[in-house]
Amino acid sequence: MRPGAGVLGAAEPGSGGERTVLTGSLATRAAARERAAATTRRARLGAVASVALPALVAIALTSYQLTTRSIWLDESATIAIASQSGHALWVGMAHDGGNMLVYYAVVHLLMGWFGETVLVVRLPAVIGTALTAAAVALLGRRLFGNRVGLSAGLISAVSLPLVYWGQNARAYAFLFAFVATSYVGFVALATGESRRRPGRAPLWAVPLYAGSLVLASYMSFIALLVVPAQLLALYFWRRRVRAVVFSLAGVALLVSPLAVLAHQRGAGQLFWVPRPNFGTTGSVLEALTSSALTPNFTLTASSLPLLGITTLFCGCLAYRCWRWARSHRLATGHSLEYFLAATIAGWLLLPSLLDFFESLVGQSVFESRYLLISAPALALVLAWGIFRIDFPRSGLGRYGAPAMVGLFLVLRGLQILPTYGQSPENWRAATRYVLERAEPGDCIAFYPSDGRMAFDYYLRSGDGVPAAIPTPVLPRLAFSQYRPFVEIYKALTPAEVNSVAASCPRLWVVSSHVGGLNETARTAVHYDRYRNMLGLLSLSYPQQVWAHFGYASRINVGLFGSHLGSDKASLDSYLRRL
Repeated sequence: MRPGAGVLGAAEPGSGGERTVLTGSLATRAAARERAAATTRRARLGAVASVALPALVAIALTSYQLTTRSIWLDESATIAIASQSGHALWVGMAHDGGNMLVYYAVVHLLMGWFGETVLVVRLPAVIGTALTAAAVALLGRRLFGNRVGLSAGLISAVSLPLVYWGQNARAYAFLFAFVATSYVGFVALATGESRRRPGRAPLWAVPLYAGSLVLASYMSFIALLVVPAQLLALYFWRRRVRAVVFSLAGVALLVSPLAVLAHQRGAGQLFWVPRPNFGTTGSVLEALTSSALTPNFTLTASSLPLLGITTLFCGCLAYRCWRWARSHRLATGHSLEYFLAATIAGWLLLPSLLDFFESLVGQSVFESRYLLISAPALALVLAWGIFRIDFPRSGLGRYGAPAMVGLFLVLRGLQILPTYGQSPENWRAATRYVLERAEPGDCIAFYPSDGRMAFDYYLRSGDGVPAAIPTPVLPRLAFSQYRPFVEIYKALTPAEVNSVAASCPRLWVVSSHVGGLNETARTAVHYDRYRNMLGLLSLSYPQQVWAHFGYASRINVGLFGSHLGSDKASLDSYLRRL
């Protein structure tokens, strides 16, 4: 070794070694930049994948057999309302006090462009479910990292209630999506930092938060139940209170037209929702945990295990959080940990609690479809809790958390698979049954008149031309005219029964959602009205034959006449089966 040469290969002065060192230094810095760029690309790819993958899974689950299930009464109302134009469209959209108003307008445009097939009217809900999964994943990634975000998004996507409403021509999928998106904006508004304006929220936070709440409210007023939960979370993080309050003031201004419509309509459209009891509370809990969706689908062998595991897991997490809170006192209202815990826990619990107590004293709205606005919060709780467990110390290794996520996904998936192709209300089969057996001179009555919309839809979209189409006598509107009949519980009067019996040798009676004696006071009145009409018809038509379709809200199809053959059932026997 030459004198002066070290182990690092230092060059002798004047030998040109300086250039070698400089070249090596440049190469090292270039390699470091390349590694940093590669790391950034992988991070961006991971961030995109953690949001995109749950959305794709949601699309796959809701697109599968999207058109197989028959439309039901509420979907037929969507189609009937959205098919109107001009003043009739506005009257139909405003009928429910502005509920789903924007959704009806969107479906109206889609039907005008692409027709009113089942695929067209249900496709928006598929998009809404994908947005829900993506918003949950984005929020989880922003709060807890890519792994939690991806897991929360997948758990949200693999959910029986969300998949069911994602295959429905109703606004609930967008209700869940906009509520979840509002939380993305809320967290960004409360804790985010703008790159160009240090110390302030990103510019997009206010329009995202306020706009999502407004759109959610135009899907259903129930969305506003998350506002108290968000304000409660601000107690633990008070740096952006004015920005949030300013945003909520804008929300209140934009939803004020809904308040006017709702006041004019009243709460009559919710007459069918019973007050909270053991059964309805159990249904809400089953829906939130994605373990069942009764009465639309029956329980599976894994429903109760999933319900038990989810409830037990959340209980253990709540206990651990309580112990942590006892050892970490709140510091002057500026605790990010408390804020995040209050945000997710408030989202999960407070809407249901507020709804429960309000339903005890006022008009009940304690219904699982509304309270599913808290289902994304449960997905976040499960994902966060799983990755908080120290699996290596427990002996399960680093794959313990992914295995736990997989367990929840499998159990949730087992609730979804048996539901594909099932029609809780099979109006397609009921319509086909009538049209295949109708004879010239037949008449038809619907109770309530709402059933006319579903029957009319399949009559107009059916294959071929039926041999005979019954003449409608309740409601008395030719099938050539298509308009909404929402919550019209009108029965044939004695005089109308005599008139129908004189002009119609055979009468079809199609009924569903007729009410019940053990439900609400209004439904009991509707049920008595229905029984009285059947009693009057039995005096004019000595024979009746009945068929039944669906199971959740059974469709009853009765044929009244004088000579119906040997295959007949007495009215008394039928009434005992109701």
